[in-house]
Amino acid sequence: MDELTRVPDGINSKVPSSARVYDYLLGGKDNYPVDRAIAERLLSVAPDTRAVVRANRAFLTRAVRFLAEQGITQFIDLGTGIPTSPSVHEVAREIHPEATVVYVDNDPLVKVHNDALLATDDGVITLEADIRRPEDIIGHPDVKALIDFDRPVGVLLVTVLHFVSDEEGAYRIVTAFRDKVASGSYVVISHSSSESEPEVLTQLKASTAGSPAQSTFRSHEETLDFFEGMEIEEPGLVPVQRWRPAMDSIRSRLIVEGAVARKP
Repeated sequence: MDELTRVPDGINSKVPSSARVYDYLLGGKDNYPVDRAIAERLLSVAPDTRAVVRANRAFLTRAVRFLAEQGITQFIDLGTGIPTSPSVHEVAREIHPEATVVYVDNDPLVKVHNDALLATDDGVITLEADIRRPEDIIGHPDVKALIDFDRPVGVLLVTVLHFVSDEEGAYRIVTAFRDKVASGSYVVISHSSSESEPEVLTQLKASTAGSPAQSTFRSHEETLDFFEGMEIEEPGLVPVQRWRPAMDSIRSRLIVEGAVARKP
């Protein structure tokens, strides 16, 4: 796979990025050797990781469609990653052509791609921001201009919270958005599980230690804690392959759990 020919301003191509590792595992080209090295080390101990990543993307698509079917027309996608089709606004607009979406990521490369993709769309914006400071996102003038927090919102945190440690306020992020959005809003979360096979966890921790791609793996119960004060939709918190699947799924060595919850 060819390396990106130009490094955009503000991007260190020698430091791995979770968005670019994810892009590589999805078969994208917007990544660097350091990202591919991490992905390949993970694939060496868990060859099914690429399938899990794709299953997680499919979970996002199904969850967004479910939210749209419940009447949600506003979405905030936190940690959106490098654009992949179908995107959140594409899925939502199959049901609600007027749907609005805020894409948020702290990786400058993500913003470069989103700006290019969404430059002509008035109902979708991209924001370079760190989810560790949720108040900056909620209070951003561009967000306030597009999202009406007095109406239900779909808040998406798909494979992003495991990049935030407890000390950095992972639970506070969810609480801030849960408390801000109106009754009838939904929160969608998927998260890497500490109940994945030990060899996979060891390799992934060693590969990403000290980098922005370093993960905090949480147990099933710890991930459930993110949904405090909300009503979790069926089938609950399950491996993403098993959340309302279109076909039968198989167990993987790397476990990513997902759930959708409604604010009463």
